[in-house]
Formats: sequence, structure tokens, C-alpha cells
Amino acid sequence: MQKVELIATATFGLEAVVAQEVRALGYEDVKVDNGKVTFTADISAIPRANLWLRTADRVRLKMGEFRVTTFDELFEKTKALPWSDWLPENATFPVEGKSVKSTLFSVPDCQAIVKKAVVESLKKTYKRDWFEEQGPMYKIEVALLKDVATLTIDTSGPGLHKRGYRGLIGAAPLKETMAAAMILLSRWKPDRVLMDPFCGSGTIPIEAALIGQNIAPGMNREFVSESWPNIPKTLWRQARAETHDLARYDQKLEIIGTDIDDEILRVARRNAAEAGVEDQIHFQRMDVRDVRTKRKYGYLICNPPYGERLGDWKQVARLYRDMGEVFSALDTWSFYVLTSDEQFEKHFGRTASKKRKLYNGNIKVDYYQFFGPKPPRPAVVVPDA
Repeated sequence: MQKVELIATATFGLEAVVAQEVRALGYEDVKVDNGKVTFTADISAIPRANLWLRTADRVRLKMGEFRVTTFDELFEKTKALPWSDWLPENATFPVEGKSVKSTLFSVPDCQAIVKKAVVESLKKTYKRDWFEEQGPMYKIEVALLKDVATLTIDTSGPGLHKRGYRGLIGAAPLKETMAAAMILLSRWKPDRVLMDPFCGSGTIPIEAALIGQNIAPGMNREFVSESWPNIPKTLWRQARAETHDLARYDQKLEIIGTDIDDEILRVARRNAAEAGVEDQIHFQRMDVRDVRTKRKYGYLICNPPYGERLGDWKQVARLYRDMGEVFSALDTWSFYVLTSDEQFEKHFGRTASKKRKLYNGNIKVDYYQFFGPKPPRPAVVVPDA
């Protein structure tokens, strides 16, 4: 089967998580860089990666990579790539671009040159001077970093965070990919209770339910490369059949989402129903200051309000102090908190076991991880002789 080189793009700080997901799919030739994970696989990896990757932003097909410092070089080296191997005669192929610390800093000029070079390349194969671009979408990106140009085609379409279940969102939404990363980084197991006391529109509880039942995040959406004639329809059918075969719908979960806003809780319930996991999550109106539970060894994973979102740092600091007091009663639990407040540990009253720098949109945040004790091993019953 044809080999391809793919790039799973990633939010800064999540590259290692994405790489772990790629390896879990069975792909071993993996290279990790800032903002991306590159891997080589057969063509069936395009549907599988799009369907299964929970924390990647999108999956790109890498066409070529080369050093350029002049527009002539960019044109000739782009033209030399095998565009007709992928773009059919009626392909729609817009070009987008970005340039960081490169001699060729004018993005519009780079886009225009790449577009012209692709057209010239296709002319040789299809023996025509004009392309109507009324067929499948092949969005090309030219990304320049320190004079190295990387040419890719987007295989995903809308970003992978768009699972298809979240039609309605709250005022300060957390991307589904970030929520999934928070859960994977916590190493939560489906046999342990999970609570989000700031659940909002339900993203963290829903992503936990999808992970707990091994439901592929892309199962209920479409991808732009499904319309590509280069990828046999049988590969998409097989990849989608795999998502159903591997789902563990009978896995019982104990997931709790609470919030103080009744309307947003109604949205969360609708989102959970759209995702098909409404029976696995208990949503309840509750202030975080009222959180109490007799359950042991649970996971509390949350994205509480912070200054950029509320505009009131004093109010946020008071909330974090209250969280510290309430959570201290959950002495067997582990806590995972995403916030941009660099004084969070001071307000919370505890030093994190581990801290990880991430980005929630354009906001630099830290993921504070407070590890609780491990549950005791069940006693081994020795049968009578």
C-alpha cells in the first residue's frame, strides 16, 4: 500500500501527547517538533488518524520540504513536487501560508507563487492551461520557518476539535482537544470516579466518557479527504468499522459535571446526548464551595474561571482559596486544574506535584497536577487447603 508522510499538528505543549496517540495507533516512525508530530505510514493512516486522534488539531499530508531564500527557488522547488499524484484535474486548491523568521516574509507573495507553481505542475500532467477548480477540496499550506518551506495538504477540513456534538457552547469554551489532553495527562482510568465542578457546556465530562468507552472522537463527523478519489472508499469504510468494533459501549462510568448555571447545564446535557454518552454523565447544579462526596480515590479535573475570562483577579483569588479549602476534605482524590494564574498554588494552599505549560487559545496557562494516594490493592483471598 502507498506510503505517505503525515503531520499531526498540535497546540504548543501537547506534542508529546499527540505523539503518544500516534504510536498507540501502531505508527512507529514518529518525529516530534514544536507544534507538530510527523510520521510515515500507509495511506490508510489518513482516515484512521483523523478518526482517532483526540488531541491533535488536524492531519496534514506532507508534499515536500526544502530550504528557500528566493521566490524563484520557491517556485521551482514547489513545481517539482508530484502534485498530480494527489490533485485530480477538477481539484479545488486554495493556498494559505505563514512565515516565521524567514527571508521570504511576505505571506501573500508566497501563496501566489505556490499557487502558480502548482498550476504549472498540473499543466504538464493534464495538458490544459486552465483549471476550473469545481471538484474536491485540497487546501494547500506553505509554511516557512527559518527559511525552510514545508508544503502540505489538509486532510481534515474543520479542525479535529470539532467532534460534532457541541452545537451550543458557553461564553469561555475549552476546546475538545485540550479537554481530552487534560484527561489523558491525568492518566485517569474508567474504573475511577471523575468530577468537573466547573463543567460549563460539558466538554471535560463528555471527552472523559468518550475516552472511557474508547469511542473515536471523529466517529460522528466527516472529513474533507473522504471526497478524495486518491483514497479508496473501502479504507474509509474499514476505518469507520474499526471505530465501532473497538468501542466499549458496555463500560460503566461514574462521571459527574457540576456548575452554578442552570442554562449552561441544559446545554451540557444536550451536548452529551449528541455525543451519545448522556447515560454515563450525571450533571447537577452545584457551587464548587458545596462539593462533598463520600467516594474515594477520584479524579477532579477542571478549567475554572481565571482573570482573562472574568476580568476580576480578586474574585478569582478568592475562588481559588475556597477551592483549596473544599478540596482538602477530599484527601484521597487527585486534582488537575488548568489556569493562567501564576499564583494559583499560593491561593490554593498547596504546591502541585507537577506543572505543565500549555496554551488555551492564545492564553498561556499551566496545568497544575496534584497526585493523590493510590487506592489499596484488593486483598488476595487464599482458598482453604
